[in-house]
Amino acid sequence: MATPKFQRTVEDFTCENCGHEVSGSGYTNHCPKCLWSKHVDVNPGDRAAECCGLMRPVAVEVRGDEYRILQRCEKCSHKRWNKASPKDDFEALLALAKDSGLP
Repeated sequence: MATPKFQRTVEDFTCENCGHEVSGSGYTNHCPKCLWSKHVDVNPGDRAAECCGLMRPVAVEVRGDEYRILQRCEKCSHKRWNKASPKDDFEALLALAKDSGLP
């Protein structure tokens, strides 16, 4: 069954990559400390993905005054862009930008 393109799902979670306790807002997609996520959605918030692999941050880009993070699933290689949050560790974003070749 198809799910809506976006469903707000308010959930707290423990990052499976670094162990950070994350307080969800309903728009929280990734850990603000290490920028990793989990492949749980087909469409944002639907929790319909069966994969459940960890999603590594692999690139960052700037669009206007917003940062976007590209994540790749370690299990199935699915890629998805996500908006960075003001709560994200800016040093982690800068390190990812440097590693991904952002000028």
